[in-house]
Amino acid sequence: MNTIAKDHNFKARMSDEIYHDMLSPEETQNIRAEVRRFAETHVAPRARKIGEADESVEGFAFDLYRRMGDEGLFAIPFGTENKGRGLAHRVAATATTIEELAYFSNSVAAVYDVNCILAGRTLERASEEVREECLHPLIRGEKIGAFATTEPEASTDLSPKALKTRATLKNGIYTVNGHKRWITNAPVADFVTMLCTSKDGLVELTIDLHAKGVTVGKPDQKLGNRGQLTGDIYLKDVEVPESRRIGTPGEGLRIALQTLTYGRVGIAATGVGMAQACFDETMAHLKTRHAFGKPIGANQYWQFKMAERACHLENARSLYLKAALRMDSGVAFPEPEAAMAKFYATELAVDMARDGIQAMGGYGFMRSLSHDDHHNPVETHYRDAKIAEIYEGTNEIQRMVVARTLFGKEMTG
Repeated sequence: MNTIAKDHNFKARMSDEIYHDMLSPEETQNIRAEVRRFAETHVAPRARKIGEADESVEGFAFDLYRRMGDEGLFAIPFGTENKGRGLAHRVAATATTIEELAYFSNSVAAVYDVNCILAGRTLERASEEVREECLHPLIRGEKIGAFATTEPEASTDLSPKALKTRATLKNGIYTVNGHKRWITNAPVADFVTMLCTSKDGLVELTIDLHAKGVTVGKPDQKLGNRGQLTGDIYLKDVEVPESRRIGTPGEGLRIALQTLTYGRVGIAATGVGMAQACFDETMAHLKTRHAFGKPIGANQYWQFKMAERACHLENARSLYLKAALRMDSGVAFPEPEAAMAKFYATELAVDMARDGIQAMGGYGFMRSLSHDDHHNPVETHYRDAKIAEIYEGTNEIQRMVVARTLFGKEMTG
């Protein structure tokens, strides 16, 4: 990755030294270099504030969002027919983009993931009218999208029996009533692609969040990912034209699951980004911090620990890239790689952040040291990483997906 600009203010990227990328097409490597420069210039200076501030609409990084649109980052996942870049390997490029953003801020990466992969990918199947109204402004950074499946009593289980948000079709108009929960971007979004139940099965609808009957709750206050706003969406007799349905009646669950599979590749990439950041910070500390007259890294315990984590990073990055490249080849559900990548990379992020804090001792635990306002980004990543094991399909579910591949549905159910 010699094309990536170096900045002496940043910790050395150990991936540049030990990860020999034999998987990414040249196009994807160029995207990595472009997004890294963007992240170093625009995300890194904001990362601490984004990671520490309490959730609020006023605190959302609207200017950073618009800049991503202005500089074409939101165009990376899309074809030229939708005003995108038309890349040959757009899933691999998108996942790589997300890794580079997550290196500094998982909140920014999560906003990108939901905006482009979940809402954006779903809208690719919408009518020309809906794409012109929602998708094209999203790509330009002029509108923000959300994607809603989860409800107070339905998250992992998205079966028709579990979902309570109902869309009733009459005379070409759906009337929607229900309640969605933990919806990323909802407090600041302009529209949402929403999974609803109906007499024809599950349907995917595009709903204007400013429409009559729609109420969006205040941002949730979370452990981490504080720059990624989530909130409830309440729907009371909301009228949605049938033309704003995505796909055919009864196809909603397949559309949602295909989108979430892509999303899992993206979340795996966030895990790699956070893990790599924590690894780099930890290596720098181990090399420079002394105890008992020698660097902490001179202790064999930490040498072996970091050797193991380097191996884990190699595996995690290769897994998400393989899943992405399979999807780029036309495989809608690249299993078991997508499931493997998601649980492996996100658990690595949590483990590496915990190891980093342990290696740094009190300095790792500090959100802000009163003496000199010292802050360690590993603390932020530790809080942010946990949600990656939960959202877009819990890691327990990902293990079930892999087990189903191994044993078959007849045995696993």
